[in-house]
Amino acid sequence: MRLRARGYDAAGERSFVSLLDDRGQDMTDFFTMQPGETAPPLPAGPILCGGTAGMRRIHRFFLWAYGEAPGLVRSAAAGDTARAAYVGEVLGNFDKVLHIHHDGEDLLMYPQLKERAPACALHIGQMLEQHRQVTLRLGAIEPVRLRWMRTADEESAADLAARYEDLARVLNTHLRREVTEMMPVADRVMSEQEMKEAGQHGIQELDKKFLVGYLGMVLASNPPADRKELFNEIPPPVRLAYRLVGRRMYRKQYATLFPGRPIPQTL
Repeated sequence: MRLRARGYDAAGERSFVSLLDDRGQDMTDFFTMQPGETAPPLPAGPILCGGTAGMRRIHRFFLWAYGEAPGLVRSAAAGDTARAAYVGEVLGNFDKVLHIHHDGEDLLMYPQLKERAPACALHIGQMLEQHRQVTLRLGAIEPVRLRWMRTADEESAADLAARYEDLARVLNTHLRREVTEMMPVADRVMSEQEMKEAGQHGIQELDKKFLVGYLGMVLASNPPADRKELFNEIPPPVRLAYRLVGRRMYRKQYATLFPGRPIPQTL
């Protein structure tokens, strides 16, 4: 099922967080186990960290980003290399964030889950295979994206849009199942510090200018209460940079990507 972001909030601003499927049904509660899916056994003991909440926040951004990616590719007219170069750079940054996000989990979350929750081995294997499928798709997307950025030709655009649609289908399953199946386990066997390290893995690899503006998109793709909690977890220097320049960068980038759309509310 392909999801897309739609809807306006009470103030009339477009909201990222109302998800509709292709039949127009409300899918706001996206992170719900589907029929036929089974959760792994939960380890005994108290909840040690808030990994589930944090994972929902970043996954909402990926759901939005890759729901929009095919349309962004198609928004560049044939031969409009300036538009293709701009959109392609943004999509490339999204792809890098996604790859770094999964790399952090592969290194700093799933080995710990495998060791501390051995009864979850089957589910862990499924999640890692889904990561592999995403990595394969990102690798195949990159040369097509780079070619399209140079040429803006119709053939490359059609190929790239189709590849992003395929990636979105994989992510719509993986992002939901990781939250519903694995994160309740992680909450019981990993500490807050460990989850923080997994979440911040590779952040230094990202362009700082992109990162500050990207924060606006992550905030906007979450409900108001989650925005505030997420923002409070960010290091003070980053919060200051966002207030000084990041919010303005986010609004400019969104307006350029989606001309004519109301800019979604953020902090």
